[in-house]
Amino acid sequence: MAISGQATDANLTGHVVDKKTNEHLGYVNIFLKGTQLASQTDITGHFFLKNLPLGKQVIEVSFVGYKTMQKEIYLLPGKTLELNFEIEQDVFELSSVLISTSRSQTIKLASPNLVSMLTSELFAQTNSTTLAQGLSFQPGLRVETNCQNCGYQQVRINGLDGTYSQLLIDGRSLMSSLTSVYGIEQIPSNMIDRVEVMRGGGTALAGANAIGGTVNVITKEPLRNSGEAAHTTTFIGGKSADMNTSFNLSLVSDDHKSGAYVFSSFRNRESYDADKDGYSEIGLLNGKTIGMRAYYRPSNQSKLSVEYHNMGEFRRGGDSLDLAPHNANLAEQLEHEINGGGVRYDLFSKDYKHKININLAGQHAKRKSYFGANQHAGGYGRTLDKVLSLGGQYIYNLDNLIFMPAEITAGVDYNYNYLHDEIKAYNKDLIQKIYVSTAYFQNEWKNDKFSMLLGARLDKHNLLSGAILSPRGNFRYTANENFIFRATYSQGFRAPQAYNEDLHISLAGGRPVLIELSPDLKAEKSQSVSLSVDMYRDFGQVKTNLLIEGFVTDIDNLFVLKEKGSDNFGNTIMERINASGAMVKGINFEARIVPIANLEFQAGMTIQRSKYNEAHQWSDNEDVPKENRLFRSPNHYAYLTSSYRPTKSLMLAVSGTYTGSMLVQHLEGVILQDIAVNTPSFFDLNLNLSYDIIISKSITTQLNTGIQNIFNAYQNDFDKGASRDANYIYGPSLPRSFNLGFKILL
Repeated sequence: MAISGQATDANLTGHVVDKKTNEHLGYVNIFLKGTQLASQTDITGHFFLKNLPLGKQVIEVSFVGYKTMQKEIYLLPGKTLELNFEIEQDVFELSSVLISTSRSQTIKLASPNLVSMLTSELFAQTNSTTLAQGLSFQPGLRVETNCQNCGYQQVRINGLDGTYSQLLIDGRSLMSSLTSVYGIEQIPSNMIDRVEVMRGGGTALAGANAIGGTVNVITKEPLRNSGEAAHTTTFIGGKSADMNTSFNLSLVSDDHKSGAYVFSSFRNRESYDADKDGYSEIGLLNGKTIGMRAYYRPSNQSKLSVEYHNMGEFRRGGDSLDLAPHNANLAEQLEHEINGGGVRYDLFSKDYKHKININLAGQHAKRKSYFGANQHAGGYGRTLDKVLSLGGQYIYNLDNLIFMPAEITAGVDYNYNYLHDEIKAYNKDLIQKIYVSTAYFQNEWKNDKFSMLLGARLDKHNLLSGAILSPRGNFRYTANENFIFRATYSQGFRAPQAYNEDLHISLAGGRPVLIELSPDLKAEKSQSVSLSVDMYRDFGQVKTNLLIEGFVTDIDNLFVLKEKGSDNFGNTIMERINASGAMVKGINFEARIVPIANLEFQAGMTIQRSKYNEAHQWSDNEDVPKENRLFRSPNHYAYLTSSYRPTKSLMLAVSGTYTGSMLVQHLEGVILQDIAVNTPSFFDLNLNLSYDIIISKSITTQLNTGIQNIFNAYQNDFDKGASRDANYIYGPSLPRSFNLGFKILL
């Protein structure tokens, strides 16, 4: 694979091999440090770079599962230099490059805050076709389904509700209250290069509401000409088909100054009725995602990137799915059409000490909806959502600032969101305009031994009278190659506005459940602290890693929902009010073991306690006891993954999640009065196998199959009929299911 800059006729050729096996490695990333020039080795492990900048240069190679390596060279005009690399395996990916700390590149080993990473390989091993399906395989993370009818899902980090987390795409936030309702299901895994997860408030760049954590989806960038087609069919409960088809195409110019990555995904899921009452527990779904990411490098130190995506989705749950929703006894139906995109410009100085980036992004979403029961003709609604995001950032790397090398980051962001949600028959007409202006500053002192990152963000929200300052701090101490200690502190807030759950209308007792904001609702304030130790040790050929992380999150003026009664239209009204507060504290454990090169084990567990400061009266029925525990926040939950490749072509992967008992609200309708239920615990175990067939040097076919939820650990006490509480759902999202699929890679 060849890349080039200006016509200097200074060229570089070579290969990259595994240091232990001497095997040539294809598709290794090749970077010319201090420039925007990048490429990959070809399938034989060779590369050719032409017309490179003259003089002293640094060539860097990086590859998933291997240590990053750099070599310094001196280039002369009219000369071709040979440079070969032998790179070592890095099973724990400590050399991986992260961008979530400051939106600039940071080696994972040297990051001041703890960043977990989900790779595209993990999505493949766990048969995860969407972001939602892969997020559970990290400590402190749990994905749950919150509605029987529409299948609304959210990710919880360190025991906190999904609204305390921020979902980013390439470091930018376009997820509004509307699009975040089903957002984690609408992002296909074929557009994902990796996912970086920060638990806790993180740095000054993380949103003010992201006190739970940040999920940053890094999309694939074109580095070589390639293509991929894939299809997977999952038979839910052995009978209802969930079909996923995806196509990817990567195109790069000969001089590597421009490239484009085009992706598409199509999904068709049949409904699933678990208890044979004629009402779906998993709804019907038809969706598509089409998008592209492209770049152009005007010079070696600059890069212009553009992105566009279109998402369309239809989902329907309830009964009589072949009829119009108003002819059914119970129906939730939603149609989304989402268009969005952005442009970004990056500029570096030649010595790589200065970096500027400017970005502009926007998204337009329309939703047609129906929420109703008992053949109600007036349950139709429409929602319009517009998002605009504008930002600029400056990064300055200093050789010394007072006592240590440092990186200063400063920037401004402006975010606008217009929302109009209307269902006339329910007297619902919500118009919300949000303007948030943000300035942030942070400085990271760092060397191989220490990192100290101090910063703050200043947010002016139009629904609050004054600007709010949120300080953030992170510290790393690398005692030696075996022990890394980290500490973080962060503050954040949530404004009194409509959130994603306000735009999802549940149905209980045959009546819509609407959310209203209390006129006395105040801003919610929060602070979070975490301490961690990351330990690495080799026992002969066995490589091990153990992470222990303690965390505490304290929330004042906590937002809670309290049943208020019924309005004049017979709708159940839940009012968002301020409780005195809550505290979530716990410990995350993660262990990784690699006994031999082709076998890996990874497991994590969270032990936590989540309690209100004062007992919460959540029901309007005074006979229903108050609760001290936060709802849907189990004291224990865990995950495991393991992969084994007995041959180069065959891979076996085992994965699973454990969810301990938790407290779930069950509203009256089928039952006589509201009750808080202690759910049973669940262990959801999966097995997947894949086999690669090499057709030619440039074409590989993969066949894969698997079983999800082998032990069929699935809820068995769903409400039945049109009066059911659709939000009374918990446990694994799928019953025992079987999947078959294939991939073609070019």
